[in-house]
Amino acid sequence: QVQLVASGGGLVQAGGSLRLSCAASGRTFSSYAMGWFRQAPGKEREFVAAISGSGGSRYYANSVKGRFTISRDNAKNTVYLQMNSLKPEDTAVYYCAAGSVTSRWEDGYNYWGQGTQVTVSS
Repeated sequence: QVQLVASGGGLVQAGGSLRLSCAASGRTFSSYAMGWFRQAPGKEREFVAAISGSGGSRYYANSVKGRFTISRDNAKNTVYLQMNSLKPEDTAVYYCAAGSVTSRWEDGYNYWGQGTQVTVSS
């Protein structure tokens, strides 16, 4: 069982930056792939980024590639999402997730955090 707590969301102007964090419970954090997803109002939840347990593999949605960076600190049981050059269309609730496969798909993840709101003003 893994519990995930996401934090770091907030209100930022377009072009600004935010760093999201997701803290995980348990001793086996490094065995889990981690992902970030987001859901904007009226839209389905979508993939943002994923990272393997070791951190050696990373994947990004085309819409965030070059602007967002996913990383993890296994000693701190935490995964991060550094978001730069934010755009109003990045406004969404951001969710972190843990699973056994580094996947772009929601069904690859078994555990989900509660979400943190990111709002980008124009």
